[in-house]
Amino acid sequence: MRRDIEIAIIGAGLGGMTVAGLLQRAGFAVTVYEQADAFSRIGAGIHLSSNVTKIMRRLGIEDRLVEIGLHPDAFVSRKWDTGEVLFELPFDPASEAHYGGPYVNVHRGDLHAVLESALDHGTIAFGHRLAALESDGAGVRLTFENGHTAEADIAIGADGVRSRVREAVARTGGPRFSGHVAHRAVFPAARLEGLPIRACTKWWGPDRHILVYYMTQAREEVYVVSSVPAPEWPEGASVLPGDRDAFIADFDGFHPELRQVVAAAPDVTLWPVFDRDPLPHWSKGPLILLGDACHPLLPYMASGAAMAIEDAAVLARCFAEIDGEVADVTAWYEANRMPRVGKVREISLANTWLRGPTDPDWLFQYDACTVPLVAPQPAGGAADTVHQT
Repeated sequence: MRRDIEIAIIGAGLGGMTVAGLLQRAGFAVTVYEQADAFSRIGAGIHLSSNVTKIMRRLGIEDRLVEIGLHPDAFVSRKWDTGEVLFELPFDPASEAHYGGPYVNVHRGDLHAVLESALDHGTIAFGHRLAALESDGAGVRLTFENGHTAEADIAIGADGVRSRVREAVARTGGPRFSGHVAHRAVFPAARLEGLPIRACTKWWGPDRHILVYYMTQAREEVYVVSSVPAPEWPEGASVLPGDRDAFIADFDGFHPELRQVVAAAPDVTLWPVFDRDPLPHWSKGPLILLGDACHPLLPYMASGAAMAIEDAAVLARCFAEIDGEVADVTAWYEANRMPRVGKVREISLANTWLRGPTDPDWLFQYDACTVPLVAPQPAGGAADTVHQT
């Protein structure tokens, strides 16, 4: 793809900023349009497995993330009532060498800040909520709620599960409530009153689970996130204040250690878990989707953000390495991302990842920046593997 094109990225989330940074390093002109007026330390914890940290390495920010985040000694799965350890996946120097990178817990807001530092100054246009998008097949015209308009040769929709760009690519209706909600809480570790906990533990119940982990090297903050059944979710609501007593009651009968952690949370927020059906294509003319905009995943494999970041790395490579027009780029992008994301989607739906003995090599050893790209093939054709960097 020629380097003199203008690329607009809608959404300064993790996938949007990653693709922006990698495209800039490949010589492309990029502007990121973000609806928020500024970044703040919002959100909560996130796991960066080695398939993600290897991409952060390409952006020059891996060391900074390792410095501010927590490197857990293991991911531990425990049975909800007895506390029995169902599986423990170690993250020691040997496993880090095996996977090709570290596993890091970090606050999402801290990750945002470090990603922003990897972009050229002035890349992000804040306060730009997309209102309308027009495409004649050869370019894109963007209109924002603040009255600003912009034109670009290509627009990348990295605008999440409620993507406006997706609506222009495929009108498939809105997100579907999955029947589960997530409690989220971040609180000072001092509220545990000396209770020793592992750095990263998932407690598995019959119809619900809860993940507990530290987010910084200092272990000063604890993050908890759950998934529990819920009959409905208010239309249009993205987050609601949680009822602390109801949160505690949702884990009646769980192991006393987990009950003490839950009771330590001074307040909680409640988030819906949404799903959408897979799209047959992630692009239409000069419009391209990545991450939750094209394949929102249930958060039961801790890989939603990872898949968006991998999308970003492969898409940037396709722009840089594939000769031809945008249709050629998107054909390569879809051929190399759809099968892997489909596998992650199936495991996330089943909610079995790391519950028992698991071989994670296929996920953690993957390096989106170096994996040989597979050429797109017509239906029934045999794939060829080329383009290794």
